[in-house]
Amino acid sequence: MTHGRMSGLSAEAARLLSLAGEQLERRDVARATPLIEGARALQPNHPEVLRLWSVAHTLAGRTDEAILALRRALDALPDDALLHNNLGSALRASGDMEGAIAAFRRATELAPSLAAAWYNLGRTLKALALSEQAGPPLERAVSLAPRHVSARIVYGDNLKALGRIDEAEAAYRKALRQRSDAAFAWWGLANLKTVRFDAADALALTRCFEQADRAEDERAVLGFALAKALEDQDRYAEAFAVLGQANALRRRQQPWDAAAFGRSVDATIAAFRNIPIGAPSEPQAQGHEVIFIVSMPRSGSTLVEQIIAAHPDVEGAGELPDLSAVIAEESRRRGVAFPEWTTSAGADDWERLGQRYLERTARWRERHPRFTDKSLLNGPYVGAAAAMLPGARFVHCRRDALETALSCYRQWFNHGQAFSYAIEDIAAYVRDHERLMRAWSDRLPQAFFTQVYEDLLADPDAAVHRLLDFCGLAFDPRCLEFHRSGRSVRTASAAQVREPLRRDTGRAGLYGVALEPLRRALGEV
Repeated sequence: MTHGRMSGLSAEAARLLSLAGEQLERRDVARATPLIEGARALQPNHPEVLRLWSVAHTLAGRTDEAILALRRALDALPDDALLHNNLGSALRASGDMEGAIAAFRRATELAPSLAAAWYNLGRTLKALALSEQAGPPLERAVSLAPRHVSARIVYGDNLKALGRIDEAEAAYRKALRQRSDAAFAWWGLANLKTVRFDAADALALTRCFEQADRAEDERAVLGFALAKALEDQDRYAEAFAVLGQANALRRRQQPWDAAAFGRSVDATIAAFRNIPIGAPSEPQAQGHEVIFIVSMPRSGSTLVEQIIAAHPDVEGAGELPDLSAVIAEESRRRGVAFPEWTTSAGADDWERLGQRYLERTARWRERHPRFTDKSLLNGPYVGAAAAMLPGARFVHCRRDALETALSCYRQWFNHGQAFSYAIEDIAAYVRDHERLMRAWSDRLPQAFFTQVYEDLLADPDAAVHRLLDFCGLAFDPRCLEFHRSGRSVRTASAAQVREPLRRDTGRAGLYGVALEPLRRALGEV
């Protein structure tokens, strides 16, 4: 903190805030809080007291209180860039992404050299799938703070989404030159998929993974990256052993209740048994603009979206949160969890919810009349989406169960997919997912299409013709040249879908007998 920020503080309040700031830099809210409260007791309305109090509350998840405190501080100092930057962070944590962007932009206007504001603006734009807009702020952040490792990693992630794979690799490598044990830089490289690690990388990753004082979350990330490095050296038995450790660490962070998920699938199927969905709809029925893509993770959904989005009439929107957000809004409004309230919803309710979804996704129809939505969260909501949007189409991407399960087990997910960190959980999830997809297929015979990944590899021309025909799209040869598309892709397959189709994508055979427990768990699936 600068002397100017401390202006008007007593010596004791300044001392307490200085100590609190050090703790907040370590994200240690527990130690920072009593120090801030001590300063508040002395000078409760000072902007710097309010600022640090709000930072602590944002970190603790109490964003409403943090936002109010920051607005009070801004009443006193309306042109304070750091306050606007902190307000953006609190708004982002509360879910108000548009408000956050406005606050970060104001911070960059007031203090063009404040790297943190540029970084926060860039990563928020990136989170909203605005990768092209995110590029310049992230570039600015890196140029202002070249040793800001996190900014360089997010910059690399954004370059990957834009298809600039060589530049993304360079960004991650530069971050590693600054901090050789940067876990997320290593994972960024591993998650490019198309970049091979060499023996020196494998050795460096082994040393990082074996560090005794490494935080558990970072050690898990490093484990997944190390497994990829060992695979690249054809050391599959060692890779699988490391995957076992990495998945066990991640599962402790994200526990999963397979039985509860199975019960939720039962409840969803039962809830929609008597709801009228699946009847033929008019060509311009509500939702005709939407092509939903649903799948297990790592089942080829990014590839299928890339093919469809190469069509001149389609915008590839990627993994959108909007369907699940609309369902959550309705659940809060009714005070009843999904799918319990669905049986009491009438035709007007479903139409209203469909309109709400279309309002939220309007920006994806600004350049093209149709768009794709491939969120991995949408599988349980297919019935609801069909009731809300009777004109929508649903493409289910299906891949060999063993290959899908192994690919999930090899993947570190930034959030969600908690089922994927234990073999038995993955197998149970595959079975429940297949059961749910069969139910939707039975209920939506004209609006639900299963695209088998292996069929696409075996005969791309025929498969793409069938896929486009189902979507109501005329064949366009650009869909067979999908890898030439310049669209932003934000999934783990971002680099892979920039390349032509390959038939040798299977990995299960390389692991041999190590996969026997997974094969047995999957059984007949």
